[in-house]
Amino acid sequence: MPGLENVQQVELDTPFGKPSDPYVTGRIGGLEVVFLARHGKGHRILPSELNYRANIFGMKMLGVDHLISVSTAGSMKEAIKPGDLVVPNQFVDHTHKRPATFFGDGIVAHVSMADPVCANLARDLTRSGRDAGATIHEGGAYLCIEGPQFSSRAESSIYRSWGVDVISMTAMQEARLAKEAELCYATLVLVTDYDCWHQSVKAVDIGEILAVMRANVDLAQRAVKNLAETLEKRDRTCACGSSLKDSIITDRGVIPPKRIADLRPIIGKYL
Repeated sequence: MPGLENVQQVELDTPFGKPSDPYVTGRIGGLEVVFLARHGKGHRILPSELNYRANIFGMKMLGVDHLISVSTAGSMKEAIKPGDLVVPNQFVDHTHKRPATFFGDGIVAHVSMADPVCANLARDLTRSGRDAGATIHEGGAYLCIEGPQFSSRAESSIYRSWGVDVISMTAMQEARLAKEAELCYATLVLVTDYDCWHQSVKAVDIGEILAVMRANVDLAQRAVKNLAETLEKRDRTCACGSSLKDSIITDRGVIPPKRIADLRPIIGKYL
């Protein structure tokens, strides 16, 4: 990515296994940043196969406090066109195979997912995208499906009736885990197609998706660079850094010591 300096690779092990790839650390201006290819270099990991917990836990281990995911998605509304960008503020989970919590095995926590996205970060990300020249939609609902297949026409029509704005396969578990890890989270969605509900276009074609995605890569990178410059000048004032407070309901005396040790980067300030 142009403007990324002091680039290094960092390999981590986590209590949840190995992340998708080595992390790439560096600086954009005065801000330290970390990048992870969530599907692995060469895009070799299915959405259902991603080790979401290891990926987010590793970010926490490296000191990350703001997390931006960049995803492609299909549009479920006429007004959101291929080539547009979206910063959703809500999610609908329609997956069924994926671990989506750091807790369990002797420790129970219930965090609120009423507002899964950091409002401050989403606002800054939207402004950064507009400053980069994007047509960007602020807010909306992201439907996360299991995949890896795209929807049937019947499914697409049903999903559209739910009032969602975009459809994709990755961000829901990231949002859940980022909330538990007390990270500010937002996602930048690159719209590549109209799914298959749109009768004036043919069914979703992976070649066309990749062509639109490649055209938007530079735009997304400029948006991220603009966001880094904004965050460098701003203190964290939202409540995301305490989203786990009062959420751990297990009696402290019965939590296995190994679980406390494993989860220390997340729960250390509470236990």
